[in-house]
Amino acid sequence: MRVCRYRRLQGVCALLLCVSVVLHLLVALLVLSLYPPPCGPLQSSVSQPQPNLTSADGTRTTSTDMGHPVGRGKQEVLEGVAVLSKLEALFSHPLYNLHAPPSPDEDWLLRVRSKETAEQSAEQWLSDSKEGFDPIDWNTSTDTHPPWLRFHLGISRWQLYQHRDPNLPALLEQMATSRIVSAVQKTGGTQLKLLMTFPNYGQALFKPMKQERLEETNVNLYYFSDFERHNAEIAAFHLDRILGFRRVPPVVGRLIDLIKEIKDVTTDHKLARTFFNSPVGNSCFYGQCSYYCSTEHAVCGRPRALEGSLAAMLPDLSLAPRRSWKNPWRRSYSRSKLALWEKTPTYCNAVKKTPPYDRGTRLVDLIDMTILDFLQSNMDRHHYETFEFFGNNTFLIHFDNGRAFGRYSKDEPSILTPLVQCCRIRRSTLLRLRLLTLPKYRLSDVMRASLSQDPLAALAPVLAEPHLSALDRRLATILQTVQSCLLQHPQHSDVIYDDIPDYKG
Repeated sequence: MRVCRYRRLQGVCALLLCVSVVLHLLVALLVLSLYPPPCGPLQSSVSQPQPNLTSADGTRTTSTDMGHPVGRGKQEVLEGVAVLSKLEALFSHPLYNLHAPPSPDEDWLLRVRSKETAEQSAEQWLSDSKEGFDPIDWNTSTDTHPPWLRFHLGISRWQLYQHRDPNLPALLEQMATSRIVSAVQKTGGTQLKLLMTFPNYGQALFKPMKQERLEETNVNLYYFSDFERHNAEIAAFHLDRILGFRRVPPVVGRLIDLIKEIKDVTTDHKLARTFFNSPVGNSCFYGQCSYYCSTEHAVCGRPRALEGSLAAMLPDLSLAPRRSWKNPWRRSYSRSKLALWEKTPTYCNAVKKTPPYDRGTRLVDLIDMTILDFLQSNMDRHHYETFEFFGNNTFLIHFDNGRAFGRYSKDEPSILTPLVQCCRIRRSTLLRLRLLTLPKYRLSDVMRASLSQDPLAALAPVLAEPHLSALDRRLATILQTVQSCLLQHPQHSDVIYDDIPDYKG
């Protein structure tokens, strides 16, 4: 009886097993009918390199985010070459290559000692390297000098560097690529900035990224509460050079490792204590300053990479003292009060009678600065500086442009008030401005070309296109203002200061 029951159970189990196998086969056939396999051969997973679709902030980028369809690479290269040729044509124009007589010794800010004196004090030029620094082995030959020292030795009475200065590319490359051996917070000012030191003892002022490229200044912020932008510092250097002024210290963009190149090398304990990790794991710090130095306004990397601008430092004040001058058209820096010039249309008449604006080129120097500020929409020009060595007969240093390029959708006509009230402009400046309106040398085009050479342009354009368009619009406004002045004054010499009488163009 038990044997029969056992055989019957075995039969049931075998039947269930057969039913299960049949069901599995039916399911497999159904899946194959819905998802047919490819007919072609399988591709090797490592045969072709895949493009990197990760953006600088770590997010994935699709083909539509790349900005152009596949196959336009060659066309864009050709367009880039054409735009760069405009910049080269501009810098080759006679207005940028005016003949200048040799400068006497008193027109140079610093001078290398004579050979005899240098040999007597050779120990000052030779030293063993400190930790992280290169050994010094300099002599009277400029070939032995690092780029930052050649920059200092090239400062003259009329400009910070020469047109087509052969040292400029080396100086920019040094700031963009050299190892950083020290980073400390720079004292003074209202916002965060760091003093970076390189192995060859060169130094640069670092301003971190605060705003995205397309982000405009909040309309509810007063000009004295605005952020300082790293890309504004870069763009101001290029714009000043395109205008032919060469009065902004060289500036370059750089991607900094917050930990390796700031926190790990700083000797500033107050700065080091402000580092922290954000909730998403990004490295951040905020430093100590008057504005925007708190955890709510911290500067953060992605996750450690941070964009910033590096501006070449001018010679130490012990070697080349500078004098600070209050801008006659300085704003009130008040939410309710107006400055005197805002209430007095004839304000310039008083300025013209006040030293140093009553003689020399100081007034047209200030108008040059006004034109630069209007083009870049910089309302924060409360002071300017000059080198004491040159007295009153010298150029104005156009540095500290971090609050420029805040808005592209609106122009600020009050910045042009010095030009409107004084009706005075350099002939060389006026001719260059007119040149930059021609299609061959259009300001937005040459500015785009110049900025494309900055290292940060590989990540994103230093200035968004609306800012470039605003440059052309503001340039037209400046020329319209000059034309109004010429209509008001029958004697054009009352408006145009002829600083290039030998130029017949």
